[in-house]
Amino acid sequence: MKESILDVLLYLFEHYLSSDSDPVRDRNQLIAGPLVEDLGRAGFSPQEIKKAFDWLDGLDRQRPADAVVEPVVAGPTRVYHGPELEKFDIECLNFLMRLERTGVLNAAQREVVVDRAMALDQDPLELDDLKWVVLMVLFNQPGSEAAYAWMETQMFADDPEWLH
Repeated sequence: MKESILDVLLYLFEHYLSSDSDPVRDRNQLIAGPLVEDLGRAGFSPQEIKKAFDWLDGLDRQRPADAVVEPVVAGPTRVYHGPELEKFDIECLNFLMRLERTGVLNAAQREVVVDRAMALDQDPLELDDLKWVVLMVLFNQPGSEAAYAWMETQMFADDPEWLH
């Protein structure tokens, strides 16, 4: 089985995370517990499990200390370059731009999404995978509950609606 960091993260997100859990903050407890064994039984290699927890550590390092919700204002346009253009196709770039313009992501959150997407071992990144990264980042950002809830509904809707 060809596993990726995202496969492990999605498994964790779907099977272990709830609105009151914090896997990033409780990493040592999760690793010491039966979670790693459960992931191994699910078919993930120790290397991919370690990479996934390292990815979560990177997400934790970018988590703001307290909930600071920035107002949505027209600012400079984000210019993507080099490896980012190899990772994100035009569909992904348009998606990120729409999320920022509609206020689902602020500029700082967009940069966390870009950083965490770049840390994945997939080139290029598919739009559905980018959506999961956005969802995981919003889950980890204090004060982003409404954006997370909206994004979650869009992930599973047959015909997603954009905020206007």
